[in-house]
Amino acid sequence: MIPRFLNYLLVPLHTKVLHTAEYGVNTEWYAYVTFLIILLTYGMETGFFRFSQQTDKEQVYGTAFASIMATSALFIAGVMIFSRPLAAWMNYTEHREYLLWFGWILGLDALTAIPFARFRLDNRPMRFAFFKLTGVGVNIFFNLFFLWFCPRFEDCEWIRKVYRPETGVGYIFLSNLIASAVTILLLLPEICRHKIRFRFGLWKRLVAYSLPLMAAGLVGNINEAIDRILLKYRLPEDAQPMEQLGIYGANVKIAVLMAIFIQMFRYAAEPFFFNRSAEKDARSTIALVMKYFVIFCLMIFLGVTCYLDLVKHFLQSPDYMEGLGTVPVMLLANMCLGIYYSLSIWFKLTGNTWYGLLIAATGACISIAGNWLLIPLWGYHASAWMHLTCYAAMMTLTWSIGRKYYPIPYDLKKIFRYISAAIALYFLTRLTRIENIPVNLLKNTIFFAIFVFFIERKEKLLKQILKK
Repeated sequence: MIPRFLNYLLVPLHTKVLHTAEYGVNTEWYAYVTFLIILLTYGMETGFFRFSQQTDKEQVYGTAFASIMATSALFIAGVMIFSRPLAAWMNYTEHREYLLWFGWILGLDALTAIPFARFRLDNRPMRFAFFKLTGVGVNIFFNLFFLWFCPRFEDCEWIRKVYRPETGVGYIFLSNLIASAVTILLLLPEICRHKIRFRFGLWKRLVAYSLPLMAAGLVGNINEAIDRILLKYRLPEDAQPMEQLGIYGANVKIAVLMAIFIQMFRYAAEPFFFNRSAEKDARSTIALVMKYFVIFCLMIFLGVTCYLDLVKHFLQSPDYMEGLGTVPVMLLANMCLGIYYSLSIWFKLTGNTWYGLLIAATGACISIAGNWLLIPLWGYHASAWMHLTCYAAMMTLTWSIGRKYYPIPYDLKKIFRYISAAIALYFLTRLTRIENIPVNLLKNTIFFAIFVFFIERKEKLLKQILKK
């Protein structure tokens, strides 16, 4: 999780030095990355894990790596050959280099998928962390170099040789490309340690297993990124779509605090649930975990919204702050997504994984239709609300179907009571807003303390922690 958090800390730099329209370009390109990296890895990591348990690990590694190496090379070549028409189609004729850079970024990042999967399978977390953190460190270094250091010393002769102010947001992409190249160079000794031999028969089995996983991943990511792609095309030109996209993308980053917590929860919860699935009280344990998960999500929700007067300075420039109204909505949306992940354990334990694809596809339909229809009316606010609507629908569907196949005794009465209390307190902070910021923060602190006291009185958390 550290790499994701470190990249998160680049947001203040980007929002300080980039105009909203430039940051909109950054938001749009990384929305495309969300889809394309799934296409370029096409579920091979999971296929590698699965088939390494059934056949010779070296053969599986060699076949999976050779397959991704071939498709990555074809992808990079295709982008280079067709970069002009693709750039024209995407309305980036003047910045064809973006397409070329991202072609290489995606190709190189896909190439690292199997070596990183090998570290995980071989229980080598320190190697995994070293290469990941090195890549992030290089990315942060060059972001600071190009976007902070060079503009301050551009009169120096040697800086004028490497820095062009008109490149602007392109330096974020170039920094990413350098980091991807450094990572693959560092991994070369690890890659060369293993024999890369392609076996066609094994490859067919790998692809047959992995492609459905790719489909599920693509459908799931539609819900995550389709709004950032559609905003550019569904907003009228006089609404300055790229500026709106930049404002929305920056404010979504604030809600990433909830997403980071959810990702940490998933890393811990899934193996925990699988390991405990054979125990008699497994379902009660899952229900208990869900309740405490919701409690901590609500504390994050109130923690961010009560102190939004402080948190908003994370965006640095006032130009981005008009989108702060989307932050509470996106926080609740991410909480619903986290609850969905927790609820989805039933179809993973029972083997009914096709329900996951069905539910994700339903969410994707809601997301695409809602964004397509409502963005022209309400702009990025519609996108935020469609995130909440989509994830709430997925959450509800998963719970209602799961009751039939794997009933779990969730304490719904308490969960709804806690959610209602947190939302009510949020509205109270809004209705009682005081223009004097220190006084307003003090007042919001009292509201936050009321929620914590309410939870403590109902759950006796402190007593349980001290007892443990």
